[in-house]
Amino acid sequence: RVPTRLNAILLIPVLVGLVMGGFQVKGSIDTWQEAQDAERTALVVRAASEYGQALLNERDLTAQPLLTGDAEAPVVGRARAATDAAKKKFDLAVRDMPAKQGLERRLSLFRAEEPKLVALRKSAYIEAVETADKSGGKGGPVATEEGYVLVQHSLMEFANELGLGTGNITSYGRTVYAIQLAKAAESLQRSIGTHLLVRPSQKNDVRNGQTIAFSSYAYLEDIAVGEYVSGGTSEDTVRLQDVMTQKAAEGAKKLTAAQQQAAAAGEDFVAPPSLEGSVLDGMVAAIATGASPEQLARRGVTPEAWMAASTAKFDGYTVLEKDLVDKAVADAAQISDNARNDAITNGAIVVIALLAAFVLAGMMARQMSRSMRELRTAAFGIAEQRLPMLVDQLSRTEPGRVDTRVQPIPIDSRDEIGEVARAFDQVHREAVRLAAEQAMLRGNVNAIFTNLSRRNQSLIEGQLTLISELENNEGDPDQLENLFRLDHLATRMRRNGENLLVLAGEEPGRRWNQPVPLVDVLRAATSEVESYARIELTGVPETEIHGQSVTDLVHLLAELLENATTFSSPQTKVRVTATRLPDGRVMIEIHDKGIGLTAEDFADINHKLANPPTVDATVSQRMGLFVVGRLSDRHGIRVQLRPSGEQAGTTSLVMLPDAITHGGGGEPLPADDFTVSQLIPDQPDPADEPVFQSAPMLTAAELGFDDSRYEDQAAQAAQDAADNGPRTLDPVNRTLRREERRAEVGTSTGEGQPVFGDGTDSHYREEVDGRYVPQQASYDQGYAPQQPVDPAAGFQAPDSGYNAYQEPLAQPYTEAVYPEPQSPETPYESAFAAQPQQDEWAGQSTYQDTYEAHRPTEAESVPDAPEIAQDRVGFDRPGPSPSSSHTLTDAGLPRRGGG
Repeated sequence: RVPTRLNAILLIPVLVGLVMGGFQVKGSIDTWQEAQDAERTALVVRAASEYGQALLNERDLTAQPLLTGDAEAPVVGRARAATDAAKKKFDLAVRDMPAKQGLERRLSLFRAEEPKLVALRKSAYIEAVETADKSGGKGGPVATEEGYVLVQHSLMEFANELGLGTGNITSYGRTVYAIQLAKAAESLQRSIGTHLLVRPSQKNDVRNGQTIAFSSYAYLEDIAVGEYVSGGTSEDTVRLQDVMTQKAAEGAKKLTAAQQQAAAAGEDFVAPPSLEGSVLDGMVAAIATGASPEQLARRGVTPEAWMAASTAKFDGYTVLEKDLVDKAVADAAQISDNARNDAITNGAIVVIALLAAFVLAGMMARQMSRSMRELRTAAFGIAEQRLPMLVDQLSRTEPGRVDTRVQPIPIDSRDEIGEVARAFDQVHREAVRLAAEQAMLRGNVNAIFTNLSRRNQSLIEGQLTLISELENNEGDPDQLENLFRLDHLATRMRRNGENLLVLAGEEPGRRWNQPVPLVDVLRAATSEVESYARIELTGVPETEIHGQSVTDLVHLLAELLENATTFSSPQTKVRVTATRLPDGRVMIEIHDKGIGLTAEDFADINHKLANPPTVDATVSQRMGLFVVGRLSDRHGIRVQLRPSGEQAGTTSLVMLPDAITHGGGGEPLPADDFTVSQLIPDQPDPADEPVFQSAPMLTAAELGFDDSRYEDQAAQAAQDAADNGPRTLDPVNRTLRREERRAEVGTSTGEGQPVFGDGTDSHYREEVDGRYVPQQASYDQGYAPQQPVDPAAGFQAPDSGYNAYQEPLAQPYTEAVYPEPQSPETPYESAFAAQPQQDEWAGQSTYQDTYEAHRPTEAESVPDAPEIAQDRVGFDRPGPSPSSSHTLTDAGLPRRGGG
């Protein structure tokens, strides 16, 4: 590559120049290192100064409370806490201390004295006073003051290690040490003076010793100040005078304020004495006379006045010390920065001078390669991430809600690479525009589907209403049967119209919020299939479907049943069974004996059922497959197709999640009924139990259902289903009303059996005549919404057409999941008080029929089965059938027993 060749040309001379310039750079780095050591030393000195000041404040501020016996005073705790904090800060500073002999020696001296602070705090003032009083002055109370000096003095000595890299090293360190010494002497005067004013020793010799020490430290302060002036600069001397003048003025203001406050309170105020205009010097002279505290108080020298005046001067020394130490830190940091800058500058000059040619060539090569890299990265990002993500968002969201702005590739050059970037930006814009137009086109198509379907649905609903009125008013059995066929055809038309709504991503307008038995859902789905006479329901467990999912489940099952009847011989039956699994789910099996599918077709269809595709031309060819996928995804239902196993044809497995099912399990299937569950042979019973006992419940995997293809879609779909709002059961009610009308007019086809009958219709007709005829009035009125019922008035709502409820009805079956309340009126009241309304047509009456527990088994159908009632939707095993005992659940639905 060109960049590699250019770099190789200048590599050898650059290496030689770097070796020769390295010596000069190393000298600058050594200077920088020395300056850094000086900066770290200054930081240690500052931390030591703060630590020493905290020790002095602890000794002075705690003198009065400890001398008066108040060891728990708040000021004691605060002062000692401040000292502990300063100690931690000092310990952190010495961790980064340069490894110099002088610093290490002074640190070892301080570490030897520091442990004495614990014992010193324990015996501060109180034990010292007691010792002095009992021992005749041996040790004396001055031991506390001087004990703190031993610890603090070793911290002061760190100031002598200040080194700023100039000829003023000794002078500057001497100045800092002198001001620290003056501050320490002032602090000793403050603590001893407080001691003499609060609790002087009762022995004359000890008290005289205290007075002498007080005067001695005043003299030491003057010596330290003279040393500061002689060792410092003229600016330091001026600074000292300014600070002391300022502090004296502040003290005078405080004194005046105290005098005014006493006068306002009507109290006597005695101003402390002054010497040559200095109140502090006047009080020092008064205390040095050895007068008693009472005598001094009469002259205005009180512990409070003394502490205020001496603290003002102590603070002045503190300000000067802090300024000097901060200046030392700042100067050391500046020298360190200068040394670092010199090292960097020298090194940069050497490197730049030797690498100029190489850098220029490298920059050109790097710029070209960087532009190519950016262009390549941006192109791959757009092709592999941006455009696919945008297309996916446009397919799931309205185009107006998707950000379709194109971010240009960040290449601003005007060369050929920049021109390629601008051309690619234009291609990107065109691709985004086409994707947005395609999404808008899909949205328009969906809107067309929705509008056409809504219009068609409105007409069909009107047609169904008219047919229902004709059925309710028709007394001729043959003519009523023709109306039923017309009703069935219109129902299928409505389902086809709803397919367009599903294609458009909309939901049907029919809504219901009551749970419905699974067998009624299967019947409703059967009624929407053209060859409904070939469908047989067997082994349906007693479970109920959540009202929010009923309408879509009916639609889904109808599509699968339509597919099973279409692609199988007209002379065969389509068997529908259901099984409750141990985990609470319910699996519906739809078996046909059709032409079947290849393994590739099964894999493709199952993939599309689990991941419904977007609407395109291929969807219109397999609309049922798309509708089933969309509806199952909406409610967390899983649908799979598989071969029928031992028989020819296809088996559709519909797995209903526990979130939309209610109720208990069902009865075992007859041994001659083939289902997926029969593929697993029963295990022999070692205990030789009776054969009528049910086999253990099989899992989904044992029944052939593959749960591994689904990840976390079930929980999300169930949550989405809960947010979709309630729907009603119009298909179920229409199926039940159709059978009631057949019973009312005494219609019979074929051999005279009702469609859902059991072959012996005499009992059924007798019960119908006694129970269902009064309901004709409600159907003639167009299924008006029911009003809440007063429990005390019986079970007859206004204009409902139902017989009045006089006493609790007999319960022929046991109810395992929905127990009957103690009060017979409660379920009816709760059911009718919250009767839902439909969105696009009037509300309809709640059906009130239950089903008998035992029916004669219907034999397997033979080819060319006649179109008679008992062959349309029969049962090959005992199952639910209409009954005269109209017991309801708490939701107002037919109660189903356990047999």
